[in-house]
Amino acid sequence: MRDYSIRAASPDDIDSARAVMLDTVYRDFKTGYVPRWHADIVDPAAAYLAPARHTLLVAVDPADGAVVATAALDSRGPAHPPNPRQVADRFPSGETAQLRRVYVRPEHRRRGLARRLVDELLAFAVADGGYRAVYLHTDPAVTGAEPFWRSLAKVVHDEREDPGAGNGVVHFEIPMGR
Repeated sequence: MRDYSIRAASPDDIDSARAVMLDTVYRDFKTGYVPRWHADIVDPAAAYLAPARHTLLVAVDPADGAVVATAALDSRGPAHPPNPRQVADRFPSGETAQLRRVYVRPEHRRRGLARRLVDELLAFAVADGGYRAVYLHTDPAVTGAEPFWRSLAKVVHDEREDPGAGNGVVHFEIPMGR
């Protein structure tokens, strides 16, 4: 088993982290780059390295030094729209640590990387001291995503249960002291 290192991304990691993120939105989500959803992918340094309460983590393969996974956290709660009003109200910006871009290259999955990255993000949120909740959402159509998040978090809203639901996003909260 490889001993991946997990660290806060540096400016030198940005291009490799962006590649992991773009590969994921094209391959796994099959949406490709959508500016209104993925603007942070274009400039992860501005989104995650510059703001003090945000972070971008990378997992590095010790065999070749390649970035093979990413995970980010920011202080923006889910917006309404497109998210349901009750979800946006429950997780206001500034008080909510939102997990984003927890992506692992396929050949490195099933090795505990995503769980380790999430644990590091939770430690960052707790150390910040200003967050009262940890929120994330996922697309259950992505293989393995929903079961993974259900193993760590509790569902707070499943849009598949909404009348006339369009996108079927599942919204989660992770306990701060997990």
